[in-house]
Formats: sequence, C-alpha cells, structure tokens
Amino acid sequence: MSGVYGGEGGVLVSERRRLTDLAYRLLGSVAEAEDAVQETYARWYAMSPERRAAVRVPGAWLTTVAGRVCLDLLGSARVRRERYVGAWLPEPLPDRGEWGGGTAADPAELVTLDESVHMAFLVVLEAMTPAERVAFVLHDVFGYPFAEVAAIVGRTPAACRQLASSARRRVAAAKAPAAPAAAGQAGVVREFKEAWEAKDIGALVGLLDPDAVMTADGGGLVGTVLRPVEGGRRIADYLLFIAGKAPGLRLLERSVNGRPGLVARLGDVTVTVAAFDLGEDDGRVRRIWVVRNPEKLRPWSEG
Repeated sequence: MSGVYGGEGGVLVSERRRLTDLAYRLLGSVAEAEDAVQETYARWYAMSPERRAAVRVPGAWLTTVAGRVCLDLLGSARVRRERYVGAWLPEPLPDRGEWGGGTAADPAELVTLDESVHMAFLVVLEAMTPAERVAFVLHDVFGYPFAEVAAIVGRTPAACRQLASSARRRVAAAKAPAAPAAAGQAGVVREFKEAWEAKDIGALVGLLDPDAVMTADGGGLVGTVLRPVEGGRRIADYLLFIAGKAPGLRLLERSVNGRPGLVARLGDVTVTVAAFDLGEDDGRVRRIWVVRNPEKLRPWSEG
C-alpha cells in the first residue's frame, strides 16, 4: 500500500503523525494503531476521485474515520483481553533517538511522547469503556469540541460530555494526573538499577513504597508472574530471585513512554521494559509495569 501514505502528491502524508498519535492513545498498542491508520487511509483511497474531491477538510474526515475504527477495535479488544494470559499492559515506547526499527515509516516514531502516553496514564485509560476512552482522549487530550466528538462516538454532545466527565473521575480516583511530576525520577531509577545489580535488598526496599505494586505482562509467551506483586518487600524479594535466575542480564537506563525507565537485555535482545511511577510526597517507587511479551517489544531492538 505504498500509495496510501504518499499518493495524490503527498497531500495527506502530514496527517499520518496526528492519526498515529491519536490511535496509540486510544488503543495502547503500536501494532493496533498502525492497523487503524492503515484502515483509515484504505477507506480514503477506496472512494472515487470525485468523492475524495468533495471532502472539504480531508484531515477532519480522516480523524472521524480513524476514531470510529479505533472505537470498533476497542470493543473487540476488550473481548480478546479477557482471554489474555495474565495482565495486559500497553506497549512501551522508546524515545525516537533510541528507536531501533530503522526507518521514518516506523509507526512508533510517529507517536509524540508527552504526559498523555506515560504508562500510568495509559493504564488508567485501559479501565475505561471504549466510549469513555474515545470521548476523553479526543476532547481532553486532543482538544476536539464535543460536537465533533459526538460525530465520531455516535452519541449526542451532551452524552459525550458526560462520558469525558466520567473518564476524568477515573483518572482522579487512580491518582494518575495528566501531567505527573517527573522531578527526580531519573535519579531514583538509577538507584533502583544499582541496587538490583548489587542484589542489595535493603536498598531496594528503601526505594520502594511499602504498598508498591508491580504488574507484569508476558502474554503467556514468556515466564512471568500472572498476578500483580504487592508490597515493597515482596517486590524486592522477587527481583532478587529473578537476578539469580538470569545471569548475563544487562540493565540499561532508557526513556520509557517519555519517562525514565529500565530496559533488560540478554545479548542484543531486549527481554524486558520496565516503567515506573513515583509517589509525589516521598519519591519512592509506588508502581512498576514490566512488559515482557516479545510481541510488544519490537520497537526496542538494538539498531
């Protein structure tokens, strides 16, 4: 589908980044976002030249179609994720400078890294209904008026306003603000890495909130805990157990969804990506999201 992104003199190429930005936030998956954008452009080029010429604002048309495609995908994804082995986490994203995929056409390179793709935020989005998520992301993140959101969601503007309000309450209840403080996270992650490498149980426990929770996603394809590990001491014990089972594992400090995180490699293969959330008061680690499913780690191969 080479013409999909570059046809008609490249008129619509500039829209691809915005659509990929939107689709990733709506779906939490690079692969699914790519599929949604491909489907959107396929529908555009399936129209006759005359019908395309009659579209006054192609960008708005593409956004409407992409939003509807994502809404449909979210509905089917909820069913698939109910059958998923263990916890399902969003696909982690590297910074563009660390992206190992290689070409400007790689979809992960088209996602703008800001507070709305932090792992804590995306995890909260996963708890929303498809309609809540679409209404909230379109209005609160991308600034679309409710009249336009309504055309995408298929509800009235008033109903979309209520959906977005409900979504905001979910964000507030999860204590995951749209712009979480990042000060000091790099230093804490570095200390965490050094304590793990030194197998220093006391240092690890000191860096973890006593009520910390670690959630891992292996998708049934690799070994990992199927349920969240709760409690700082239990997390520290588990990490040291893993350290003993994986000789040769290298820990690297990397940006994960725009915030300091850790990447674990065996040789040149990325086997784990970990994202962190810190408490605002004491700066201790309160949440760790560990992605091990190899299907979600393709943007992390070494270039």
